Amino acid sequence: MIERMGLLFLMIWSLIPLRTLAGVQDSLRFSLLTCTPGSQIYALFGHTGIRYQNISRGIDLVFNYGMFDFDAPGFIPRFVKGDTDYELGIIPYDDFVAEYKSRGSCVYGQELNLTDAEKERLSELLVENYRPENRIYRYNYFYDNCTTRAFSQIEKSIHGEVVFPNGKQNVSFRSIIREFTAVSPWSGLGIDLCLGAEADQPIDLRKQMFSPLYARNFANEAYIVNEDGSTRPLVSRETKTTGVGKPKRLSSLSPSALFSAFFLLNMAIAYRQWKRQRIYWLWDILLYSVQGVAGCVITFLFFVSSHPTVGSNWLVLVFNPLPLLYLPRMIYCSINRKRDPYHLFNSLYLGAFLLMVPFLPQSFHEAVLLFLLALWMNAISHVLVVRNINSQPIGNCQIRT
Repeated sequence: MIERMGLLFLMIWSLIPLRTLAGVQDSLRFSLLTCTPGSQIYALFGHTGIRYQNISRGIDLVFNYGMFDFDAPGFIPRFVKGDTDYELGIIPYDDFVAEYKSRGSCVYGQELNLTDAEKERLSELLVENYRPENRIYRYNYFYDNCTTRAFSQIEKSIHGEVVFPNGKQNVSFRSIIREFTAVSPWSGLGIDLCLGAEADQPIDLRKQMFSPLYARNFANEAYIVNEDGSTRPLVSRETKTTGVGKPKRLSSLSPSALFSAFFLLNMAIAYRQWKRQRIYWLWDILLYSVQGVAGCVITFLFFVSSHPTVGSNWLVLVFNPLPLLYLPRMIYCSINRKRDPYHLFNSLYLGAFLLMVPFLPQSFHEAVLLFLLALWMNAISHVLVVRNINSQPIGNCQIRT
């Protein structure tokens, strides 16, 4: 139904001269819509749209650059790889607001302080964007999303220059992500795992505006420098729909709390292994399976994905498929009480990485560091257990005598 409305709107708009549409004083209005975050993972960061109102013709629609088809063939593999296509859609304003209010979100409307000529130009840009050959675009979360697209069209329509305030200091992509995933800590951990060192570099105002809420705040303080040198505010007024405005925390158990308990449990198991001179190989399966599976994802993103910043992830040094591939050999040696050189290498390797952490240009989630410490302690316990085993040279796994 929404698509049919959009096509009907495009047909009507293409038949009526734009100057006629803007001919009645204050008949044509544009507003920047910002939706506050919701509780669902896809709504944690908010959303942006452009509202088009033609008062004299009773038209009230939203141009939404954030539409996608989840049921499209290969959507999930393409999303992981970074080849996701989004498109511009047209939605009735009342339906748009009702959807976000049902999620508990507020919708802020910032009416743009545009001249008639600028409104006409923005109308032309949006119509051109909505044509079938133009409406689909390759989505990039940090650099080309629903917010950056909306601001790009607004700035193109203005006869002059938009001047924004100074951005926040010492802000990075990762710090903004962590800010908005605080209510969904497990989602935040998953995203944090995938982001590399580039996500920790300070970003300027333009890059901070990938976030809908940041962009809204900057727009409220922005002004337009006209071609004659005079100035005017970008936003003439702001309205707000009712709504909760702040999403509920999705989990009371944080990853840091769980992995702290996990680390203490691992300490107890490591001590018991050393005390009893016995390897608990089922615990090895758990530890190294988690490390290997996470490593498969991080390695794929590092080498294959076109998502921004994932190709600079230092975690690929410790989260990769190698532990998963070596796990059968490791378990074989543990069950048969054979000496395995992997754990000596792993204890030295993980120890070196943990010593490097304070000097690396990447911020690591506390839960990740706790898990790496657990792996390191497990490797050390293996080394201590086999220290007294009388065996052949370490290159060969030998049966304990």
